[in-house]
Amino acid sequence: MSERTSAVNVYGANEQLPLAPYTSDHSRRWDMLMHYETLEARFSKINNLNHAVAMLSWDDAAVMPPGGGVARAEALATLNGVLHGELSAPEIADLIHATADEPLEAWQRANVREMERSFDAAMAVPADLVTAYSKATSICEQRWRQLRAANDFNGILPLLSEVVNLTRHRAQCLAEAKGLELYDALLDIYEPGLRQADVDPLFRVLLDFLPGCIDSILARQEPAIPIEGPFAEDRQANLGRVMMTRLGFDFEHGRLDVSHHPFCGGVPDDTRITTRYNENNFLESLFGVLHETGHALYEQGLPSLWRTQPVGGSGGMALHESQSLFMEMQVCRSPDFIAFAAPHIRDAFGGGNESAEWSADNLLQHVRKVGRGFIRVDADEATYPMHVILRYELEKALVAGNLDPADIPDAWNEKMQSYLGLDTEGNDADGCMQDVHWFSGAIGYFPTYTLGALAAAQLFKSAMEAIDDLPGLIAHGEFGSLVGWLRHQVHSQGRLLATGPLIEKITGEPLSAQAFKVHLESRYLD
Repeated sequence: MSERTSAVNVYGANEQLPLAPYTSDHSRRWDMLMHYETLEARFSKINNLNHAVAMLSWDDAAVMPPGGGVARAEALATLNGVLHGELSAPEIADLIHATADEPLEAWQRANVREMERSFDAAMAVPADLVTAYSKATSICEQRWRQLRAANDFNGILPLLSEVVNLTRHRAQCLAEAKGLELYDALLDIYEPGLRQADVDPLFRVLLDFLPGCIDSILARQEPAIPIEGPFAEDRQANLGRVMMTRLGFDFEHGRLDVSHHPFCGGVPDDTRITTRYNENNFLESLFGVLHETGHALYEQGLPSLWRTQPVGGSGGMALHESQSLFMEMQVCRSPDFIAFAAPHIRDAFGGGNESAEWSADNLLQHVRKVGRGFIRVDADEATYPMHVILRYELEKALVAGNLDPADIPDAWNEKMQSYLGLDTEGNDADGCMQDVHWFSGAIGYFPTYTLGALAAAQLFKSAMEAIDDLPGLIAHGEFGSLVGWLRHQVHSQGRLLATGPLIEKITGEPLSAQAFKVHLESRYLD
């Protein structure tokens, strides 16, 4: 996946790490692991069903014609119902209980833990709610693609209200089963073990720090020389693929496409990422691609011996977002990466022109531009957490029943003015309709973005300490050592550890805002 394997790290970007899921005498232990082996077979089947759901969902977002929406929603609802039935089968509980007497290795024991977590979640939610939620979120997301473009919040409101209502019901079921508050039950879906009590102190630190930091950055920011378009979509796509390849993305097991909202989907052996193109600003697409490539590298680097099992899946979404933001923000917005990328950018759009607007210094000013903008996915790393905290506060209120869906635009505008000084009244397309998450039912996801940013800063600090002359390697387009380090430290671990313990194991410190604060001050104010 990369040009070379550095002596700094023995693990190449393509090399499968030596794990210990199966011992050499595995076959001889069959009689001692009958219940566990039965569970493995069962969850391999479940994995195959999840594979089908993932691909149908990608197709829905990327290439499905609008007229296929209703039928696709029905198909996904049926498949999710089948999955729920497989996960909630009573015999799974008996098998899990029986494994207590079997001599399991660490990875196997962790796998049983993840199986039990999936089983408990499935048992908590009735089958009819699962299918109703799947159908409602599919239809709402499909209509969102059309109605956002029309700036029509009232048009989407009935569908969104149904999604919010079903999400509350789902949260209630999970909360009662797990002894959690409603919103904590949703957080637990996206980042197992995460609670508001963990999030709130970190966000308070950021709310105290960021407004002054942003003001200081803006006060000293120099204007960049404009780079005039248009930038042809095919050239943007080609540049994106070049950067993906250099970072280590394996096109034998993945692809790049277009969607209304950039995402990374598919499965580890067939990882699909998408972006969207703006012919007036190639940087939006490029850095969207770089962000999603971070997600994709994580998926492609998951332990191959465990890919059909729960323990072999990716960790919580805070960890997943740490990988995308590690690449996009920590690596690719560095002067070292821009020094490497500048000639490729000039060749793509400037015909090799080395005039001032195409210089690495000017490109760096563009990619490090800080400003209060409407769109989260286009936000710089200093203002980005304010976008996330806004959404976090609103969706907590939605789940608690303290905010009616009809009141979202006004509440959004109030917080947007408070946090970023921007007015979104009458502009819901760039306000509360800009993100797909609520319309697709992903309520509880948003805080993981900023937790991921904090983790990315902490991880990059550790990578800088571990890899000799990392800035020089990046400047020369040599990413093998860096991706190898991520493979070893993060990707290969699957779900062996939860996000918090894994971050602490790698960095020697619990997750905090400190490395992120130091990063912003060092990058923009020193």
